[in-house]
Order: sequence, then structure tokens, then C-alpha cells
Amino acid sequence: MALTESNMLDLGTKAPDFNLPDTVSSKDISYSDIKGENGTLVMFTCNHCPFVLHVNDELVRLANDYMPKGIGVVAISSNDVENYPQDAPDKMKALAEELNYPFAYLYDESQEVAKAYDAACTPDFYLFDKNDILVYRGQLDSSRPKSNIPVTGEDLRKAIDIVLNGGEISPIQRPSAGCNIKWKK
Repeated sequence: MALTESNMLDLGTKAPDFNLPDTVSSKDISYSDIKGENGTLVMFTCNHCPFVLHVNDELVRLANDYMPKGIGVVAISSNDVENYPQDAPDKMKALAEELNYPFAYLYDESQEVAKAYDAACTPDFYLFDKNDILVYRGQLDSSRPKSNIPVTGEDLRKAIDIVLNGGEISPIQRPSAGCNIKWKK
């Protein structure tokens, strides 16, 4: 596990489109399918990263809180499953069902979507406004495994609330940190 921070894609970037298989429903899902009326949250996650495991319950709470308010939410795993079989689609489906993910959990086998988003770590978060313009990318909150800081989702929740209220999010944002995306060789 190499601690890696977000690359911090430029604010103002238009949401890259995608069309990926959902590991639970087996349907192909595009950005427009998950786009929310008031904004969209794209999360790069995986099954085995301790940083993701540390925040998984909060991701479910956050989605359950904001999806009814018109925020589309999706999780994408782009890890190389040949070298990290615990991140394979069947195991993704099992985890999504176990944790009752209210959002689709998509598999980016080619890793092209992660590259389009300039994703670097798991978890990595991208919040787009209702016009699909990137307004926040960075950490969920300041909690990390073994940090003794509670997982609250504070930073991301604050950004979503500002989007919902039509405000402007500060461009000063802290990068997310976690395991590096497991790139194919």
C-alpha cells in the first residue's frame, strides 16, 4: 500500500463521460444515467484499500442523505484485478450488497475512466454541479485509519451543501489520500 494523494483535477473541468458495467445490476451505466438534478458525485473506490474500508459506512450515509436531494452518486473501481483479485467484479458486487450501497458500483476494466478523471487514489472524490462542472475534488474529511479522528464526511458534505444552496465552494481544497490506484502494467 503506497499512500497517494489526489492529483486535484482542475476545477471547472467538464465531467468526463463514461459507460461502464454495474457489478450489481450487470447493466451498463453512463454518466448521464447517474447524473443528479442538482449535482453529481463520482467516487473512485475499491474493495481492499484500508482507507476505503475506513470510510465505507460514511459513503453509504452520505449517499442516503444526498441522493434524495438530487445529488447523483456513483462509485467506480479501476484497479487491476489480475494482480488484485479481491477487487474483481464478483467481489465488488458482494461488497455492494453487503453494505447496501444505494449507488451503482461500476467496474472500469480498461482504466480509461480513471485516467479521464486523473484519479490517483482510493478513495478519490469528484463533485460536479448541476451543469456537470467540477466544483470540488478532495478529501471526504480529515479522518484516516488509526488517526482517532471520527469519520464525518465534513469536507465533502460541506461542498455538497454549498452546491445545493447555489453558493461558491472555496478553491482551497485538501486532496484525498489513500491507496494508489492499481494500474495495469
